[in-house]
Amino acid sequence: MFSGPPADPAAPTPPTGSGTPPTGARRADAPAVAVTADVAPSSGEGRSGYEGEPGREDQGGGSGRSSRLPLTLSLAAAALLALLVAVFGPGLAARGTGELRIPGAGLTTLLRTVLFAGLAVQLGELLAPQLIRTVRSRPRTAVRSWSVCAALAGAGAAAGQIAQLAAASGLGITGTYATRNGGLLLLMANGFVAAALCAASRRPALALAPLAVVIGAEAIRAHPEAYSPEIGAALTVVHLTAASLWTGGLLYVLRTMWLWRGSPTAARALLGRYARLAIWLYVALAATGTVSTLRRLPVDVVFTSAYGRTLLVKLALMAVASVLALAARRRMLRDDDPAVAHRLARREQVVLGAVVVVSAILTVVPDPHWISLRP
Repeated sequence: MFSGPPADPAAPTPPTGSGTPPTGARRADAPAVAVTADVAPSSGEGRSGYEGEPGREDQGGGSGRSSRLPLTLSLAAAALLALLVAVFGPGLAARGTGELRIPGAGLTTLLRTVLFAGLAVQLGELLAPQLIRTVRSRPRTAVRSWSVCAALAGAGAAAGQIAQLAAASGLGITGTYATRNGGLLLLMANGFVAAALCAASRRPALALAPLAVVIGAEAIRAHPEAYSPEIGAALTVVHLTAASLWTGGLLYVLRTMWLWRGSPTAARALLGRYARLAIWLYVALAATGTVSTLRRLPVDVVFTSAYGRTLLVKLALMAVASVLALAARRRMLRDDDPAVAHRLARREQVVLGAVVVVSAILTVVPDPHWISLRP
């Protein structure tokens, strides 16, 4: 996925001779470095300890491609696992509970996973650049934006849910628009399209308005219950916003840190700024998640409902992500080289990806109040 870091100007160059190019020259079969010269370490900064340093992996023409093969296979395996969990997760969670079967639950979970991921990527790319601007002596490079693709993926996921709802209800596309869920999904699809247009413009910050509409529509859609739905929708707005900023912001920060791997001081400063903000996002997530659980999950069905079982899995994943976040922050404060903290944060990002999938399952499984024996 990534090329090796730029060469350190202070590093010794090999002596010229037979088969060895002179200093300043590049072998014809060596891959070009994708990062500009602005990322090279400034005076006083040494080479960072990130994986994939030059000298071993980037000396041969095909070694860069071979070094990326394990990462590509790992990403493919993670995507396949997420797909399987999304498709079969709702059925496994509801097994033995006696709850009604939700038609097309696996496909709905998959589409909502894509929708949540697209929302997180877009909000993260709106948040993280604000943190980057405060980093002094930062390299003059930026990662490629994924906002347009993420917004279009979110729009496609919302449109897919409309088509699925139309097929299940037999109302047709036009008739589905008149239903509560169909109208809200249409609003979300249009919001994502508008956000994509804003992201492609010269003022991408304008995407905040349509994304706010998307979050509000999803919050209303997720709370059709008769008991105080407005409170549940308000909690979901805060919870979904904080979760998207945490997940998407961390992704953007990690991509930028890799691009800045030749400037470990700037990379460490960026991770520190994100960590301070993530504390408040975590507080918002914990508070709204706790209140939402107390509202929606009766105590007597925690282990006997699909919602309760799925929520327990989500809580376990959140605990793992919290431990990794604390470990990354500790190593960041202790070490000048952010390589270890970057590795821990990458693992945190993987766990947060799993949380997104499990959260999508939570929006599909039945309301646990239907099987509760409490009045």
